[in-house]
Amino acid sequence: MLQNDNWGSRARIGMFIVGSEAVPEAEWWAMLPANVSVHAARISASAPWARWKENRTAVDLADDLAHGAQQFAAMRLSAVVIGHSSSSFVGGKGWDEAVVKNLSHMFSADVTVTTNGLDTLAALRASGVRRPYLVLPPWFNDKTVAAGVRYYEDHGFEPAGHLRYVPGPEWRDLPPGDLYGHGMGFAQEVDTLHTQISASCPTAADGVLIAGTGFRCVAILDSLEQGLKRPVLSANQISLWHCLRLAGVQSDITGYGNLLGM
Repeated sequence: MLQNDNWGSRARIGMFIVGSEAVPEAEWWAMLPANVSVHAARISASAPWARWKENRTAVDLADDLAHGAQQFAAMRLSAVVIGHSSSSFVGGKGWDEAVVKNLSHMFSADVTVTTNGLDTLAALRASGVRRPYLVLPPWFNDKTVAAGVRYYEDHGFEPAGHLRYVPGPEWRDLPPGDLYGHGMGFAQEVDTLHTQISASCPTAADGVLIAGTGFRCVAILDSLEQGLKRPVLSANQISLWHCLRLAGVQSDITGYGNLLGM
């Protein structure tokens, strides 16, 4: 009797993630359908992970990103995703397409490259959401929060508001940029996040978008959808959904929001 070994016989997906984060892989493995595997390359560069050239017509890849792509190119992957909301936000309109064009030259023609930004745009459209309530991690500073709101406005959406999650009292004296370094990434409370989203979601919002691949939240997506009666999308859920579609994998995944059943 053979036991499951998580071999990606249906698809293998490569994911670039922040070097110090554990959430992306944990959430992906929780949601993955059978015979699909995920493989991570860790990036230590600051956002965005590819810098615009002076004329903003092309980008230069961070060394970690280029090195990871070289390794991924030998792994017979089905799709590759830059799992970093902040890079898409800070890079701004056109950045996703520019970095995909650059990276795609490093892979064979049958490997599709995407970004978390492109994934969210596809998921919002597929879910019929035009006025998302944007929920952001507490470690996003004011500049990154503003960049996130502007990103969706620049792509034709009308955010109905935004929430930067408010951590517990033990964290409130720290500025956003210091939270992750003091361990908050490993002390996230999804119950409190659920309460804050449920209490603050505006009636004008036709859906909720939880950004940030390091922001732990997939455990509450189903419950939020049932309570709010609206689509609830999250960064890791969205990128998994989009990568499965790009890889041609049809799978009805339950328990993590209606998107994964589309």
